[in-house]
Amino acid sequence: MSDSPLSPEGGDAMSRPRGPDRRWLALGAVLLATFMDLVDVTIMNVALPRIQRDLGAGYAAGQWTVSAYVLAYALLLITGGRLGDILGRRRVFLAGVAGFTLASLAAAAAVSPGMLIGARVAQGAFAGLMVPQALSVITVRFAPGRERALAFSLYGGLLGVAQVSGPLLGGMLVDHGLTEHGLLGLGWRAIFYVNLPVGLVALAGAARWMDDSRADPPPRLDPAGVPLIGAASLLATFPLIQGRELGRPGWSAALLACAVPVLAVFVRYERRRERLGADPLVPPALFRRRSFTAGLLLALALFAGVSACFITLTWGLQFGLGWSPLRVALVGLAWPAGVACTAQFTHRRGLRRARALVGAGTAVMAAGTAGLVAVTAGAGRGLTAWPLTPWLFACGLGMGLALPILANAVIADVPEQSAGAASGVFNSVTQFAGVLGVAAAGLLFFGAGPTSAATTPGPDAAPRALAFCAAAFLLAAALSPLLPRRLLPDRPDPPEGAAGAPDGRRVTLFDTGQASPGRSR
Repeated sequence: MSDSPLSPEGGDAMSRPRGPDRRWLALGAVLLATFMDLVDVTIMNVALPRIQRDLGAGYAAGQWTVSAYVLAYALLLITGGRLGDILGRRRVFLAGVAGFTLASLAAAAAVSPGMLIGARVAQGAFAGLMVPQALSVITVRFAPGRERALAFSLYGGLLGVAQVSGPLLGGMLVDHGLTEHGLLGLGWRAIFYVNLPVGLVALAGAARWMDDSRADPPPRLDPAGVPLIGAASLLATFPLIQGRELGRPGWSAALLACAVPVLAVFVRYERRRERLGADPLVPPALFRRRSFTAGLLLALALFAGVSACFITLTWGLQFGLGWSPLRVALVGLAWPAGVACTAQFTHRRGLRRARALVGAGTAVMAAGTAGLVAVTAGAGRGLTAWPLTPWLFACGLGMGLALPILANAVIADVPEQSAGAASGVFNSVTQFAGVLGVAAAGLLFFGAGPTSAATTPGPDAAPRALAFCAAAFLLAAALSPLLPRRLLPDRPDPPEGAAGAPDGRRVTLFDTGQASPGRSR
């Protein structure tokens, strides 16, 4: 079995010399690459005005530098996760990091809008191969219980930090308030050049420490499932991304409606493959696990609210009030400060209070965004930084309670042979949530018509969009009772028939009963 410590890549775990655990070093490399990808999504919002000006790009071309990445990413996430199960997670991850790094170099060197958009498509495609391997590595390589909880907490904290650090990093790199051409003197190109050293470090770390685990036996790629899920993803995301920019033409609504029957065909096809004993791209059995299905719905609401909140603040403060990117980014630091205050508590208590912490965290985030609605509505164009700070901090406190444990609650019940597929689905949902959140924020902030550089939002634009964020967080809080109450029982007694388990591992509520020889005991 390739997940075994006796695998050729890993050698005998018992005979390795003592030193840093390879699994944690490999996880560090995987998380570094994932952070690079997540920041690359949010950082574009700050740099976009400078890119449009320097390349002579129109508003539509500027939007496509963001949209092209998201579309390519969404199309390949599920397939990328399954390829890791089939070909080996290390191999697919290395290919994704190498391609992403080279695409970043091409984006940094772009001399025309078309060249930049093409590079962004390549970035998104390779990110679709790279990112799903992170959750797969955690699920396969770390034992259920506190060890896996720590790995998931690191991943969840990374999601929160990346969501809020992208605008800050973008402001530091491109804002002319620091130097004439930004912090590194490269202008907007620095947001892509910075990926080169990060990508090389992640590539070297993964090549050195990551074992090439895969499902045993490895499934076969689903040849019809790939284009079906790709078509459903495209039909769902393209109208949301471009519909408002084109004035909501009738065909955009038609495309969005067509996503539903295509998805239904995909589901029916996957169930048929499962009945015939073939390997489905997305095993339908995953959705018969309440923790997985409920967690996906909760993640959809949570990440839609987060993405809508940050894009609304960027639009409202930069375009509406004329704040500089750096000033917006510095105000936004209150959010990660809040995350830092509660994330460690979640790591310590999350195994036994998963449902309560996610519910409390999302409720606090709803309260924080409700405060932002009141502040932005009351101050209007006289808004300053200080009234925003406590509410942004409160949102961060809530995220620190909910996010570090969420991925663990969603993925914990997934069998190892489906880890890649589950990871791809989870990442696809969070990515689609980002698209949905930005689309909803754009509709509420700018209205239904197309947006131009001359568009001036009204004073009630930001409160309207932020009210959507509060509603999304409330929905997430309402869904939290469907999550598992805890991820580790107070007294982990083995289930009936498992008392004589030779490995002596602790049994969790979500143990599948399949011992992985590659896991730490």
